[in-house]
Amino acid sequence: QVQLAESGGGLVQDGASLSLACVASGGTFSIYDVSWFRQVPEKDREFVAGISWTGALYISESVTGRFTVSRDMNKNTVYLEMNKLRPEDTAVYFCAAQSNDRFPDNANNTAAYDFWGQGTQVTVSS
Repeated sequence: QVQLAESGGGLVQDGASLSLACVASGGTFSIYDVSWFRQVPEKDREFVAGISWTGALYISESVTGRFTVSRDMNKNTVYLEMNKLRPEDTAVYFCAAQSNDRFPDNANNTAAYDFWGQGTQVTVSS
């Protein structure tokens, strides 16, 4: 059973940068496609960025040019680098992993993911 744990959230000012980490235990990211989602109260989780098990990157248009995703296989960690943060980026950020071979076509589908982390809060003040 893979367990995911996010870290790195916090309170930052408009325009700042922040890096989130998603560490996997009980398994390896080498066979999973991993994505970052975010969620604000009363809204569905929104796909932000993903990295396939082959290393291909997929970035949502809403954060293109500001966010990127990467991984360190030695540390079994996937990162979300967030730059030029805006107040509208405020959300709880989750990482999730799937292995059903339909990524990235199903990247936006939360039901496609096998494992989820608990989330980390990111707050951007204006």
